[in-house]
Amino acid sequence: MASFINLSFRPRLIDSLKGYRLADFWADLSSGVTVALIALPLAMAFAIASGLSPESGIFTAIVAGFIISALGGSRVQIGGPAGAFIVIVYGIIAKYGIAGLLLSTMMAGVMLLIMGILGLGALIRFVPIAIIIGFTNGIAILIALSQLKDVLGLSIEKMPAGFFAQLGALYQAIGTISPATVALSMASLVIVFGWPRLTAALKVPALQRLPGSVILLVAATAAVYYLHIPVETIGSKFGAIPSSLPQLTFPEVDFATLQNLLPPAITIALLCAIESLLCARVADGLIDERHNPNQELMAQGIANIAAPLFGGFCATGTIARTVANVKLGARSPISGMIHAITLLLIILLAAPLAAYVPLAALGAILLFVAYNMGEWHEFVRMRDFSTQYRIILVSTFILTVVVDLTVAVEVGLLLACLFFITQVSSLTRLEPVGETEIPDRPRLGEGIEVYRLSGSLFFGAVHKLEELIAPSRAVPKVLVLSLSGLLNMDASGLEILGAVKRTLAKRGCTLVLCDVVGQPLALLQRTHFIEQLGEGNLQPRLVVAVEWAEKLAATKL
Repeated sequence: MASFINLSFRPRLIDSLKGYRLADFWADLSSGVTVALIALPLAMAFAIASGLSPESGIFTAIVAGFIISALGGSRVQIGGPAGAFIVIVYGIIAKYGIAGLLLSTMMAGVMLLIMGILGLGALIRFVPIAIIIGFTNGIAILIALSQLKDVLGLSIEKMPAGFFAQLGALYQAIGTISPATVALSMASLVIVFGWPRLTAALKVPALQRLPGSVILLVAATAAVYYLHIPVETIGSKFGAIPSSLPQLTFPEVDFATLQNLLPPAITIALLCAIESLLCARVADGLIDERHNPNQELMAQGIANIAAPLFGGFCATGTIARTVANVKLGARSPISGMIHAITLLLIILLAAPLAAYVPLAALGAILLFVAYNMGEWHEFVRMRDFSTQYRIILVSTFILTVVVDLTVAVEVGLLLACLFFITQVSSLTRLEPVGETEIPDRPRLGEGIEVYRLSGSLFFGAVHKLEELIAPSRAVPKVLVLSLSGLLNMDASGLEILGAVKRTLAKRGCTLVLCDVVGQPLALLQRTHFIEQLGEGNLQPRLVVAVEWAEKLAATKL
């Protein structure tokens, strides 16, 4: 058991501090402060879209962001609330309330911590890319749909959680569109989508480092404050944002509640693991370095246990903020820690100003996030891939949108496993061996048949051997089975091999095996199958096996 346990807890921060210089600190300070400005509107927008107060998102970015950077396995990853969680969190709150969300987040944190300790970080990489693209695009659609209420200024007290329920609510409220809100939303979309193109055209480095979401946040807030635009703001809907972190609080726990929250906790843990390690891999490609996946999972687990204690919710690695951190010149995890400290200072010094932030502007930011997080070109590229790939991607996408992410990932993994089993079983071949393939044997003796089994003899391919014992098939006196091309065998393969031996014996035929090597040979030895096969019925080479078969056949004449 010890070989499966990761006993090493070594944050990347420790290695990054070796040879750390003042120049590195100034680079981390600059990137950390700028990333905090990027994270501020996103954290509030993600929280509001999830059905929480805006400060919940900021608290998550502060607490979880600091822990993920300080204890994580990546040098540049930035943690915090992510758009991928919006749909999940909204559904959990609708069913279990905010207390249920906080508790399920902490349960997910425990799961992530255990996954890291058990060294399961590398296993997340086995999730097929078709599933990741499918649910990412599905979540992007749901995020965009959930923002239509704020972007259009519709009079909807509370958006429901389901896809069709949301469509129904939007249809019922279509007559309550606010022209002022729509005008502000359109202007916000122009700013947030047009800012990168404008700065690229101007070629001014200082402007290029300023994110469009921050420009939009300042411009929209100033417009609402000075022009008195009649739109809904953070202050009108949520009241004032507190100027400090909330006190440490522990949620009440009972066994029945834990049972009910287990499915959403698993969903949060799975999504957090996939998102954070995917983000870390993207960062690796940018800085030419390899992260520690197990250390990252442990840090994510601790962060998700701690954030709910301070009014936050689930957090993970965020690709957009991490990429920005790298491009801004971050040298170490200190940049991510400074990003969290900067957000704390903003809360302490400028929280009252957030009351004037219009929800339409935050909705426009989330529409921008949804557009960028979706890999829409993959729908076009599907024609270049197999039918199985297309089925997995489209199924995961549709189920994410109309059902939920948990079902989508489960079905996607099931389909991927079934297709994989089918493909591997198709590579398993049972073929007759002709006389010309046997050296120094001009012809086979009477009553002898020779077959070669290649590929993998596992539960999905056992039907290949069943052909040898079909009731309608006349059996020879001796059947030689070469396993020279057999790569591996599982318990089901061993069972069918035993069934073939017993059935042939009942019909007067002897089974002789040859060319057994590697894992199949080790399995036959461990299970004492060789002794059951009979003395001399396991031969090292095909030629020797045929000679032995001729002797056996002669005794049966």
